[in-house]
Amino acid sequence: MKRVGLIVAIEADTLFEHYGKLEKLPGPPGFNLYILHKTNCDLYVLHAGVGEVAAAAGTQYLISQCQVELVVNFGVVGGLTQAMSKQRLCVVQRVVHYRFDATKYLNIPIGQVPPHSDIFVNLDKNLVNQALMINPDLMPVTCASGDKFVDSADEKSSIHNDFGSDICDMEAAGIVLTCEANNVPCLMLKAISDSLTGGANEFWQELQSAALACLQTADKIVESI
Repeated sequence: MKRVGLIVAIEADTLFEHYGKLEKLPGPPGFNLYILHKTNCDLYVLHAGVGEVAAAAGTQYLISQCQVELVVNFGVVGGLTQAMSKQRLCVVQRVVHYRFDATKYLNIPIGQVPPHSDIFVNLDKNLVNQALMINPDLMPVTCASGDKFVDSADEKSSIHNDFGSDICDMEAAGIVLTCEANNVPCLMLKAISDSLTGGANEFWQELQSAALACLQTADKIVESI
């Protein structure tokens, strides 16, 4: 039976709304770990919390301790352009760790994480293509990821202009870099909770509905691969 890891930051209520009761497993301190036995896989669900460090640690636990063969991340994100309307579903094709800055001593651009040769970390193309075949309405995007909740339209526009990104979050870089280091494929599905001119208030208003739409799509894809 295939082992799949599903990692989320704050959208835990959505998991129970969608799946119902989940079997809780012993997990690392500060994390909540569950398992769901599906027809095509054992789904290990980890509620990791907010930020790159928690995301990276949770991903490594899924890989090392649960021995997952695929990591799936779903969650809500901020839109960085007018085109990224609320609750639009996205599949992440590349990530930039835009708050990683080693410019002064390594003479590399902001966002470039050694040993990468540019600022972008690409996700598995086959998984992205499979997701698009299952749901052609998904928008392929570039995600800017860093440990900051971006609230202002000016800052969102600046991130878009500087890094060619469509959305921003606080976990994707930690997840994808950890998966890459372990040679484990990763699929990321995101839903827009706050638009270019929206901020924290819009985020909380749209959180549950956006997260549920994203998880429903993620679940269909997991069942098909």
